[in-house]
Amino acid sequence: MSKELTMMERKYIVFGAEHYNPLGIVRSLGESGLEVDAVILKNIRLVTSKSKYITRLKIVNSIEEGYQYILKNYGKRQGIKDIIYTSDDQITNFLDMRYEDLKERFFFFNAGENGRISRFQNKDAINKLALKYGLNVLDSWVVNKGDVPSDISYPVITKALTSTIDNWKDEVYVCVNEEELIKAYAHIRSERILVQKYIKKKNELCLDGYSVAKGNDVVFNIASNYNYILPDTYSPYMTIFNFNNKKVSDSLKGMFSEIGFEGIFSVEFLVGERDELYFLEINFRNSTWSYASTRAGMPLPVLWAEGMISGHATRKVKKIPTGFTAMVEFDDYRNRVKCGKISLIKWLNDLRNARCRFCLGKKDPLPFLIIIFSKIKRKIRSGKE
Repeated sequence: MSKELTMMERKYIVFGAEHYNPLGIVRSLGESGLEVDAVILKNIRLVTSKSKYITRLKIVNSIEEGYQYILKNYGKRQGIKDIIYTSDDQITNFLDMRYEDLKERFFFFNAGENGRISRFQNKDAINKLALKYGLNVLDSWVVNKGDVPSDISYPVITKALTSTIDNWKDEVYVCVNEEELIKAYAHIRSERILVQKYIKKKNELCLDGYSVAKGNDVVFNIASNYNYILPDTYSPYMTIFNFNNKKVSDSLKGMFSEIGFEGIFSVEFLVGERDELYFLEINFRNSTWSYASTRAGMPLPVLWAEGMISGHATRKVKKIPTGFTAMVEFDDYRNRVKCGKISLIKWLNDLRNARCRFCLGKKDPLPFLIIIFSKIKRKIRSGKE
């Protein structure tokens, strides 16, 4: 039986939210000629659900409802596993905790046992593994909220230990002294947190790829640096390129092998002022930036499915052209044009030259148009109030 027939026989289920991250998965599959079934969490903002590439759509009110729908409608054909894609930590974690119930019926992001991905979503655990495999990690302390380590060195940044809690980014505070740290504790919900040394970053490095064969076959398809720096978050305008650092690649491959991870991933590093790399985290699910890999001719959702079916990576990494840029249009407009950093004409030129746009799709325009319409509607409504 040919690979193409085997691929076409399966159901491709995108289980996610109304966001341009799962929209990228839908488009990656649809542009490759595969039919897409989408199970989308209900939201007043409509993005993913408006893609023309969705063949079958189910809107659900909760992760549990979506899970039960998938169990009822998929993964029932003898010898053929349907494929589930996730794009946020909560849903990935939910399926990870049910590995034994799903493993015979589905291919999905996993590490070979119930809860193993969740274990390494803990920032302290993944930092220790990174150190074991020779990566640089910033000094950090795991503390009870309110405690101040005796050997702490400022400035520091506070982080939630896991990114599975709602609005986990609200736990992030940069503190230059003990007084600011104590004030930050008053706003943090988690009882246990990570306090990490904070350094001024020159840039960030993100790696997107996939892993099959229980983490023993790992491919890094794209790397990205940001075209301008935001101090406490990622930039929505980036340059995409091939990653050729063998030492870092080998360290990460060792980590994925020990974890046993099978899935699409992104790895994040902080780039110091002397270009030194500091490991930050691994996201064990599809990231927003992965759609840039599709635009570079390497659709990660398709490549990972092929790898899971065959048991190994099936295609070579393609050469990425120089000057390949990608943009989150609305966020970048807000950060650069509305803040007066560049002119609208310059921004429109950057948008036109971007090889990847995460919202605007020439062949799939409705999600972008819906976002525009919603913004106009909110502006008109606020003007009347």
